[in-house]
Amino acid sequence: MPVPEPTTLLVMAKEPRAGRAKTRLAPAFTPQGAAALASAALTDTLRTALATPACRRVLVLDGSPGPWLPGADEGGDRIEIVPQADGGLDERLAAAFALCEGPALLVGMDTPQLTPALLAPATRPHAWQDHDAYFGPAADGGFWALGLAAPDPALLRGVPMSTATTGAVQRARLVAAGLRVGDLPQLRDVDEPDDAAAVAAQAPGSLFAAELARLRRLLGPGHAPTAPPRGAPGVAEA
Repeated sequence: MPVPEPTTLLVMAKEPRAGRAKTRLAPAFTPQGAAALASAALTDTLRTALATPACRRVLVLDGSPGPWLPGADEGGDRIEIVPQADGGLDERLAAAFALCEGPALLVGMDTPQLTPALLAPATRPHAWQDHDAYFGPAADGGFWALGLAAPDPALLRGVPMSTATTGAVQRARLVAAGLRVGDLPQLRDVDEPDDAAAVAAQAPGSLFAAELARLRRLLGPGHAPTAPPRGAPGVAEA
């Protein structure tokens, strides 16, 4: 008999609305352009979630659903949508894990280069036999994925978010709790213009890459924006 898919996939996201999403892409992109890139990144992420084996797929959303949600023909009706909790990001992440009774893997919307293969260690049928947690570090010091065999919100509460040491502190919290941690590959978040270009190059077939190319055509061949100074890294656009 087939082994049931054991993992719930959680996608933590913010509604990609102009002036509210991907604001650090300015001034290279207008608020509308930044929102279009955020929308494409979220669609790519949800498509990956639908293509990945899972017992549930839950979009934990700050805002309202929009046209970026995959349609029923893509399986979008298999995505549960729940509102994010109030509070800081640590509290909102903790509340997302509290929705799950079994193993869960949480990702954000900042990594449109995500593929089912990158998630496979934590989503295959026997993913949790030798690991109690999975951790995916981000290049900016945060993390792009966090998986827990037995979701415990206390493992996230109090972790300082959006700092250069967020990922290290979160992983150390898992180890201190005695969990066997499996490490996923390091990925680059899309926060600023240079990130967008690098990630699009890694995922040339993505909707995100197509949207970035469209915006560049609109801006013209002579447009070479200078990225603003890098701010504090984040865990997710959530």
